[in-house]
Amino acid sequence: MINILFFARLREEAGQESLHVEKAGCTIKELKEWLDKEYRLSGLNRTMTAVNEEFTTDDTKVTEGDTIAFIPPVSGG
Repeated sequence: MINILFFARLREEAGQESLHVEKAGCTIKELKEWLDKEYRLSGLNRTMTAVNEEFTTDDTKVTEGDTIAFIPPVSGG
């Protein structure tokens, strides 16, 4: 099982701050595609992704027990 954390607008779109899912073995890209299909989360391709508090790329493989955080861009003044 992996833990997925959502921040800012993604948290609002998902309706929850985290998910626990059986998706170990997939890549971050595959996880984003699955989340878009299952939860209709827009803009995942524009988010920063961290695995276990380390920023990573879409080709990173997710392993059992990982925590993945999707952090959308922030703007403001």
